[in-house]
Amino acid sequence: MVKSYRGVQAAKPAPTAQRVTVGDYMTSKLITFKPDQQMDEVIETLLKHRISGGPVVNEDGELIGVISEGDCMKEVVRGKYNNMPSLSGTVGEHMSTNVIFISPEANIFDTAKMFLDKRIRRFPVVNAGKLVGQISQKDIMRAVHGMQSSTW
Repeated sequence: MVKSYRGVQAAKPAPTAQRVTVGDYMTSKLITFKPDQQMDEVIETLLKHRISGGPVVNEDGELIGVISEGDCMKEVVRGKYNNMPSLSGTVGEHMSTNVIFISPEANIFDTAKMFLDKRIRRFPVVNAGKLVGQISQKDIMRAVHGMQSSTW
């Protein structure tokens, strides 16, 4: 009979699952726009901060739309058609209102699939009707890059 002299072995703790929610990896410091802002101000902000768009919120912080470079381009093309290079109008007149948003409790893997299915650059993150952040494809890659393969 062989006896072990190592004594009683403590059980190894099982690896704990890593948190993988949108809320853990979203950006919460956002540049937002108001519906009454002028389009030339939007373009200036997009260029200054090197971003391609941003959420539009009302006075209560509720998400009401998204304004993007594409929305600005529509105004540029309209100006060319009218032979007047102007960027008139307000965010409220040009923003997209059919916005797909996501919960901070959403799983990042489900969100990654949504990025592929919807072909959208970013999703606003809304909790209890209020804009709380934004998640991008880069945020998803950052989240997965730091994970251990044993706790997916």
